[in-house]
Amino acid sequence: MDDNAIAQPRPLPATNSGPTAFSLQSINLNKPQVTEIFRSIQGESSFAGCPCFFIRLAGCNLDCAYCDTRYARTEGGPMDTEEILRQARASGCKLAEVTGGEPLLQPTTPDLLCKLCDEHFTVLLETNGSLDISPVDPRVIRIMDLKCPSSGQSERNRLENLRHLRPADEIKFVVKDREDFDWACQMTRQHGLADKTHCLLLSPLNDSGPRSLPPSALAEWILDSKLPFRLQLQLHKLIWPDRNRGV
Repeated sequence: MDDNAIAQPRPLPATNSGPTAFSLQSINLNKPQVTEIFRSIQGESSFAGCPCFFIRLAGCNLDCAYCDTRYARTEGGPMDTEEILRQARASGCKLAEVTGGEPLLQPTTPDLLCKLCDEHFTVLLETNGSLDISPVDPRVIRIMDLKCPSSGQSERNRLENLRHLRPADEIKFVVKDREDFDWACQMTRQHGLADKTHCLLLSPLNDSGPRSLPPSALAEWILDSKLPFRLQLQLHKLIWPDRNRGV
């Protein structure tokens, strides 16, 4: 194989076993279960615009109404950690993100994150906020969702995680409507989130349909709120509007 090639994991048969969908109980969990790996431009977070090596892990314990990576719930296969690291090194990127699905469902994820840090990557973890983030290597920048009411999953937010946030971490809210925005403001004030994290990211729901929230509306709400939110527009979707994977 060319040293610069990005090899995809050998897929397992798709399953549909309830909330997790991808049947993590029925596979070898001694290896990361990977949906896809790819190089792209980071489209979110304070690192938006930077080249990034992405590792998308399989399986999720939530079922958000607006999920845009639903394929990660049902598709994936095992990869050796050393093969992932080899491809990360060959990518030429200095930034690496482990995402999903929900990466913290898999017991190999903390080790993978640690080894990426040991390889001197700047490492991002994107997590849905429903599972304990405290075991994650302190060198990792955690980008944690707080699920707004429109997700249908806001009762699954693990608020204990707020105690474990560090100054480099980031919090993301996906906002569909004014109710979601007001909820994000309430959570920010109630829990002092602006003092706990590097930035508070607000993404307008973008599903290319009538439910989408115009970014201009969210921008006006942010300005009126006088809270230190950062508007996030999913840069990768603006660059590659016709691609649903590998970006």
